[in-house]
Amino acid sequence: MTLQSIAKSQTAPHRLVTRSKVLLLASQGVANTAISKDLKVGISTVRAYRNSFELEGLNDFGKVQKGRGRKATISDEKVQEIIKLTQESTPDGQIHWSCRTMAEKVGVSKNTVQRIWSSRGLKPHLVKSFKLSNDPKFEEKLVDVVGLYLNPVRQCSGSLHG
Repeated sequence: MTLQSIAKSQTAPHRLVTRSKVLLLASQGVANTAISKDLKVGISTVRAYRNSFELEGLNDFGKVQKGRGRKATISDEKVQEIIKLTQESTPDGQIHWSCRTMAEKVGVSKNTVQRIWSSRGLKPHLVKSFKLSNDPKFEEKLVDVVGLYLNPVRQCSGSLHG
């Protein structure tokens, strides 16, 4: 992606769009103070973006520096608890965890649970093994269904006319 396309982007992070615009204006010889006013950012931000570009070019252009950005508000222990519960247990009377039931159990938001599950590829609602029904008439119903697949005309005609 070029700086021009990032600067025009409607979907790129705002920080990258602004950084692209700063660098494009700087390449046209626009003064730092004018860039700062035009883009409504601090003069120190303009200087930082230009200095970073002079030192590193476009390497790590979209990378957020270490220690910057939103800090995690959930402990690693809580994350491990959610993962362990998801993989090793089910809620009482249910066959799998939902975001809401897990959130209530561990005391976090359902969105936090969803982010943790998504980042680790956990999908507790997807059953990966065959579960045998505990219906007492299961075997009888199974024979009827299999029979229907093996001979659909005979099964249908018998039940329609009988």
